[in-house]
Amino acid sequence: MWPHDAPQAEGTEPTDIPALSVHTDLDRNDTGAGVIVCPGGGYRILASTHEGLHVAAAFNKVGVRAFVLRYRVGPKYHSTTSLLDGQRAVRYVRHHSERLGVDPNRVGMLGFSAGGHLTFAVGTSDLREQSNAGDPIDRESSVPDFLVPVYGVSNGTVRGRKASEYLATDTKVNERTPPTFLVHTHEDDIVSSEQSTLFYDALRRAGVPAEMHVFGYGEHGVGLASGDPDTREWFPLLVNWMRRSAFLIDARRVAIEQPLPIHDAIEHPLGMYWVTLIPDDPNAPIARVRLDPSAEAQLKIPASHGPVPGPHTLELRRISHTWPFDAVGAYQTIDKSQPVLSENPTKSTRVIVETNGTIRTN
Repeated sequence: MWPHDAPQAEGTEPTDIPALSVHTDLDRNDTGAGVIVCPGGGYRILASTHEGLHVAAAFNKVGVRAFVLRYRVGPKYHSTTSLLDGQRAVRYVRHHSERLGVDPNRVGMLGFSAGGHLTFAVGTSDLREQSNAGDPIDRESSVPDFLVPVYGVSNGTVRGRKASEYLATDTKVNERTPPTFLVHTHEDDIVSSEQSTLFYDALRRAGVPAEMHVFGYGEHGVGLASGDPDTREWFPLLVNWMRRSAFLIDARRVAIEQPLPIHDAIEHPLGMYWVTLIPDDPNAPIARVRLDPSAEAQLKIPASHGPVPGPHTLELRRISHTWPFDAVGAYQTIDKSQPVLSENPTKSTRVIVETNGTIRTN
């Protein structure tokens, strides 16, 4: 990743030379997104197969290019040197994004265990851009566009082990920290799930978008958890989050503020209901809003949660005839023939979302 010796290098062995392996043989349509994968290993080894190559292959199957990082580890190198390698990896992929086929604004980092700590550290680093650097690669931002720490260590002091190596990262979270998807297991007795909740709480306080999953079953180091049909759902959930966060598409989300296009076609009072915009493009985010009569059938969705322009199916689901609710409640026998109990929407129609945020029926 450096044209000559890496900073702080103490030799010329493979363990002294940080590197990226490139995995761009996609199994489906190219999303343009890229993820740098950091295997775990306690900052002593690198579990590069099940926490590296297998993960890269999983990303390739969903149209995401992957880059597995060989970062320097101890005892020869401190984690602050590993941080240099992680930062350089992000800058390298961004600088060579055209050649690598990656959108430089959709480069994420995923790491396991110690690689998760590295992911935390890269995402919260104070050193982001070096606009006057002689090396053009160093002029790129070193902070990923999104973070995916998987059973990562966020604060060695709180963990009570190797505090000098696993420097605190949750204390560095601010409003500029990238959106984060956290994964842990309740049974992990090497890195407690508290390490993820610490970081999640810091993200919530800073107002940073985040999602966290703590699975009930799974020991430390499960990787993709391919042998556990329940815990392995973390990866499909990650892909859903990337889609919902618009990391899988090169399009800008738009705000919606207009009357419900199909309101006049509803025969009965709606009560409480959902309106969902489902895009034809499987990589594009959905948009939705829950309404009641006080909203006067006005759709208001901010751009941060809005759809991208293009064809959609608009689905309306009535979830309560009663509005407003009262203390008596409606406990009569439910008529299962009514659409309110069906998985099918009460009403659906084809629409086009315009670039100015207008929804028109197709």
